[in-house]
This record gives sequence, structure tokens and C-alpha cells, in this order.
Amino acid sequence: MTSPAGKRTARALYRVCEIPDAVAPYDRATLKIFYPAAADDGEEMLNSGLVPADPSAAPYPVVLMMPGINVAPESYAWLARELALLGKVVVLYSMIAEEMPGYISLTPGLDLTAITPQTYATRPSSTAIAAIVAALRKENDAGVLAGLVDIENITLAGHSAGGSVAMYNANPEWFPEVRGVIAYAAHAAASTVLGFEENSVLPLCDELPLLLIGGTEDGVIASSAHRYGDAGEVQPDRLQQTFNESRQSERGDSFLIMIEGANHFSIAWPLDESSGRHFLDNDERGDNAELRELLLELFEAFINNHTNVQAYSQHPLVSRFRCR
Repeated sequence: MTSPAGKRTARALYRVCEIPDAVAPYDRATLKIFYPAAADDGEEMLNSGLVPADPSAAPYPVVLMMPGINVAPESYAWLARELALLGKVVVLYSMIAEEMPGYISLTPGLDLTAITPQTYATRPSSTAIAAIVAALRKENDAGVLAGLVDIENITLAGHSAGGSVAMYNANPEWFPEVRGVIAYAAHAAASTVLGFEENSVLPLCDELPLLLIGGTEDGVIASSAHRYGDAGEVQPDRLQQTFNESRQSERGDSFLIMIEGANHFSIAWPLDESSGRHFLDNDERGDNAELRELLLELFEAFINNHTNVQAYSQHPLVSRFRCR
């Protein structure tokens, strides 16, 4: 049974892009590009399953979702589908790398040599963003998404390590297409293994709007405190520390939101517990569907108009709200 012609659905394309300077077999990323679609019951759709894009509200802004370490992109598919239905092009990607000797993992793509006291902020630390943006430009030139992608309106979004990479690289000098950054369960504390002093916080470019979201039950960040130095018996609130110290902007388009009852992996559903560090997390308090609904609303509000996030300052699931 086919979908009614003209009814908006969420569909996806699979693509592969080359990662410059990466060494085989780690020189490719697999992309899944979600888009707003509208069935036309044409011959191509019936034979290939390729559903035309819905042109009614194009061009569509882009969300590039950067995953946590060893968190499969399918864990964010629920979010990508919902955002596509709301008129966004969303890119999920799978990339495997050996960024540390002996540790092969699914990764957001991170050049660790670009995150040292000598090199940080001198060049991009993301190995994936430029390649994925180039791939999106090709899709906007020809094919089902031709002319329908607002390639100059990209939101970098990320979870856990992916959120940190998104924040590190949200710099319009490097990626002028980026208009804002969303990070969930992420921070900018600097690892002592990379040569930083204990309890250092990396500065972030503050030229773009930021939505930094965390959960009150995040056990993974708490269990990773040793990576950033000994802060004594009371560890800093890493998200609050990032919001306070990493940026200086007071434009009113940067937000810190803590969600009551959410944990490190509340954004990942369904969670594949065969990889990643879910075993460090605390249990959620509350209904996961309600937590994810709030996350979707926050993403949508921020992408549409950054200041729309103000409307959530009194939301019953928001335990802390800060704007600067």
C-alpha cells in the first residue's frame, strides 16, 4: 500500500563520502540523510522506493548530528525522523577510526592533534564536517534534493563527545555555513592526557548561538571526572562550567538547560547497550518519551529562531535555565 500522494513523510538517502587525509580503511563515512518527502506514486518511486522531496517549504535548514563515541547513528534516528517531518534535512553518519592507538571506535571524527595546548583553536578538530558539507552541496546540485537544501543554514548538533566536537568546531571562519550549535550531555573540559592543566576549560568561539542541554541524572560525565584533573571532593558541574567560562557573549542567544530526570543517554533511543559506556549512567527519572519530546521541542525551537528557547524557561521538566 503506497502513501497518499502529497502527504509529507520522512525519508532518507544513503551516501558515502571520503574523509580527507584519513588512512584506509578509515577514510570513509556513511551518511543517512533524512528529508521531508511527499509521495507522488510515480513510476520511479514505485520501482525504486525513492520518494520525492516535498518542495512546499523548501529550502530546508540542515542539522548535522554528531554521535557519541560508540553510539550507533540509529540511536538518533527518532530525532532525525521527527525533525524531517518538521521541515529539516538531518544528517546522521557512521565513521570508524583509530583516533587513539589500539582503540578502534565509532566516532564523531576527531583530530586529537588539533586539541593540545599548542594547537587548540588554530584549526578545525573535526575530521568529518567539511566532507559532509561538501557531500550535501552535491545533493543540493542534483538528485531528489536538488535546490531544496538551505546549505548556508546548518546547525551542528551532537551528543556526548559529538556535542563537544560540535562546540569546538562551531566557528564561522572554518565553516561559514554553520548558524548555531546544539550539544546534549557535552562540555568543554580539557583532558589532562592531551597536556592541559588540571581543571582547564577550553575556550569556545562565541560568535554563534549555543543551546547546551544536560540531564540531572547524567552518570557518565560524573564518572569521567578523572579525565580532567582532581578538583577535590566536590567535582565541578561541567556543563555549568562550560557555559560560564568558555564563552563571553551576552547577546541573549546562548542557553543552558538542565532537564529533570534525564540521563546521559536519554537522547539515544532505542539504546543499544552492546557498545558505549551506558553502564556508567544513572537511571532516568520519569518517562523517556516525555523527555525526548522536550528534546525535540528544544531542537525545533532553537533551529527555527534561537530566541524561541526562552519559552521553555518555566517548563515543568526544566530544572535549570540560563540565558546569556
